[in-house]
Amino acid sequence: MPITLNHTIVPSHDKEGSARFFARIFGLNYAGMNGHFAQVRVNNDLAFDWDNSDHFEGHHYAFVVDDHEFDDIFGRLQGEHIAYGSGPFSSTDGEINDRRGGRGLYFSDPDGHLLEIMTVPE
Repeated sequence: MPITLNHTIVPSHDKEGSARFFARIFGLNYAGMNGHFAQVRVNNDLAFDWDNSDHFEGHHYAFVVDDHEFDDIFGRLQGEHIAYGSGPFSSTDGEINDRRGGRGLYFSDPDGHLLEIMTVPE
């Protein structure tokens, strides 16, 4: 059986607010608290569990999406006037990259985590 990531804890200053933001931008469902955590199921195998923390470093989370999902996420980013960019050090330049023959972009969530979407995996 291949190793599969089942869940990860995402530190946040406002776990429910951050979970709602993530679910809204990615077109996923936030069903409310799951025990102590504000959980969003990314797919059948993976859940993100937000938890409050006073101090943490920003993390980078990268997602492979198809072209339709990319367009939908990109549209929601634009609709909410969320800054995006072409690279991890240019995440607010308003550009989309075309690495590996696909499309990709970066943006920050309310806690400063750097989120990436790409249509061609590394």
